[in-house]
Amino acid sequence: MQIIAESVPFIPNVDNLSKRIEIHRNTFISYLYYLQETRLTNHLHKDISGINKLQKPDKVYLENTNLAYTLVENNTDIGNMRETFFLNQLSYQHTGEYPNTGDFWVDKKMLFEIGGKSKTGKQIQGESNAYIAADNIEYGFGKKIPLWQFGFLY
Repeated sequence: MQIIAESVPFIPNVDNLSKRIEIHRNTFISYLYYLQETRLTNHLHKDISGINKLQKPDKVYLENTNLAYTLVENNTDIGNMRETFFLNQLSYQHTGEYPNTGDFWVDKKMLFEIGGKSKTGKQIQGESNAYIAADNIEYGFGKKIPLWQFGFLY
């Protein structure tokens, strides 16, 4: 859990990690699955339909930012905290997937890039129905939405 909290975000290399802790690869994937089922982590997959839910996640986040501040009090990455918050608020009634561009593909309809107030739309340029969720802004303009407003989704 501490490794996940310190990562930006955690992208598991299942083969290496399972060898380092001396367990079978499938057992490690099962452990990741159980962490998500117990709501300690949230996972992003390229495609979350059917049996793909049981495969290695593309990204792993802690379930909420409070866990990160508990595990690594003075070493949290602000970008990771922003994405963790966004996914936590979103996952209550929506599904998030790992997109080819941007940070989150929501309900297979909207693409989101997460960042600070100076975040530009460069990563999502040319994408339709794409938005920026920006931290440290009070109000939005155009396709830039304040990150704090996603707290109302929960």
